[in-house]
Amino acid sequence: MSGWLPERQTDLLAAHKLLMMGLIDDAGQFRRGGVGIYRGQRLLHMAPPASRLQPLMHDLLRWLGASDWHPLISSCIFHYEFEFIHPFADGNGRMGRLWQTLILSRWRPVLAYLPVESVICAQQEAYYGALAAADQVGEATPFVEFMLQALRQALAEASETDQVTDQVARLLEVLKPGLALRANELMERLELSHRHTFRANYLKPALAAGLIEMTDPTAPRSPMQQYRRTSR
Repeated sequence: MSGWLPERQTDLLAAHKLLMMGLIDDAGQFRRGGVGIYRGQRLLHMAPPASRLQPLMHDLLRWLGASDWHPLISSCIFHYEFEFIHPFADGNGRMGRLWQTLILSRWRPVLAYLPVESVICAQQEAYYGALAAADQVGEATPFVEFMLQALRQALAEASETDQVTDQVARLLEVLKPGLALRANELMERLELSHRHTFRANYLKPALAAGLIEMTDPTAPRSPMQQYRRTSR
């Protein structure tokens, strides 16, 4: 991710190809048909037609590259506009969140480890509600407000977890530097059987403190997700 430039379309397409390879046929390519955002059977947003994608994405990326707005604001606006355009056949949500993280990391490299994906997963209904509210008023403010609050919450949780708890210390003992383990493997080494206890008292505090990281932050709920220690 460190070599990608947020405003460069070739990097955006390369990231989508990497993210979606093997999942869809046209990974790394803009969609050629219509697409919408659904929650269950309910249509929340119908994206612009495929014929408008190239000029819309060109304008959005050019704006991002020239913007002198604070990165916290510009990253939220980009995230909303990207979801509004929905340029890919699939993977738009993941890409929007990944690209916001990339924009923030270019401003403050440590924010590359901010779990934007996890924050959104924990507030998924509010996330889609903010997207719908922004659509209704015709501008990004409701979504920007939601995302700033979500990011502030993630930062607050991280800053409050500077002191390593006994549980986190135990987790670090079994997750040696250089190792990458799945959640079930960590639970086995910790001799834990209750997944909620593991996530609440071990995994989430260690992630929030920046002591461990996901090997694939774009898919936090994947059963194949692994965790490794950071250099902190």
